[in-house]
Formats: sequence, C-alpha cells, structure tokens
Amino acid sequence: MFDTMVITKAVAAFCGALLVFLLGNWASTAIYVPGNANAPQAFIIDTGSDDVVAEPVAELTFDEAWEVADASAGSRLWSQCRACHALEDGRNGVGPHLYGVVDREIGVVDGFNYSGALNQAGEAWTPEILSAFIENPNAITPGTSMSFRGISSVQDRANLIAYIESER
Repeated sequence: MFDTMVITKAVAAFCGALLVFLLGNWASTAIYVPGNANAPQAFIIDTGSDDVVAEPVAELTFDEAWEVADASAGSRLWSQCRACHALEDGRNGVGPHLYGVVDREIGVVDGFNYSGALNQAGEAWTPEILSAFIENPNAITPGTSMSFRGISSVQDRANLIAYIESER
C-alpha cells in the first residue's frame, strides 16, 4: 500500500502547499504593508497623560482623621469587631465589651480575664492608643490573644473609634 510513489506524492503535496503559503505571505506583505511602515510618525496627538506626574497623596495623621471621623462609616467596619466584642455594658464575649472603651483604663473590665500583654495599669484607652492598637494589635502588644489582622487605613480606624464612642 505505501510504496515509494505514494510517499513521494505526499512529500510533494506538502512542499507544494508550503510553497503556496510562502508565496501568499510574500504577496500579502507586498500588497498590504506600506513601504513607509518603519518611518517616524507624521504627527503626535498630546493626550496629557505622559506629562502629568501624580503627586503622592500625603497620609493623614490620626488627629486630622479624628477631626473628620464619620461614625456612620465606622458602623460598617464594626462588623469585623462584633464577632468577638459587644457594645453593651457588661456583655463580654471572646473579647471584652467595648462600651465606654474610650478613656477607660486599659485591661480593666469586670468579668474578663485579659492576656498578660494588656495588663498596663494606669494607662487609658485614648483614641490615639486605640488607633495604634487597631492598626496592628500584635505589634503594639506582643503576646496578646487577640488574633485580628488590623486595619491599615487611618481614616477607617478613626471612623470605627467614632462609632464605638457614639454607641455609648
């Protein structure tokens, strides 16, 4: 069935088809690609996007964010906290209740056993200390049992603290 003539015809058909495709490529390149394809552009339209260099946005300080804090925006962030904390006085969960936490002494809630990292006698939860704690609890108090990853946005932290304080 496969003698040398069949193999020769198959190779000739393959070479013929290849030759037809190569000649078609050469003809289409000659017809459709202009001779000045590599020439520089005749005109340039300025869109202004290359000239504008975005200035880095200055990070707000906590005091600036606290002045414009929005408690209603903080209510959306509260969902991250309510899994472990409550805003009702005396109702402790996995974490202590946060009713009146602003200006309350750190580590002093009746009925809640704090981890050793938060036993800081005499200090109070100011909004600035709360913000630093909410940003990264493990960095502020190494060894705390609070396993929260933190909130990086200073405005979000200010809004959350304003919400907690407004629920008093």
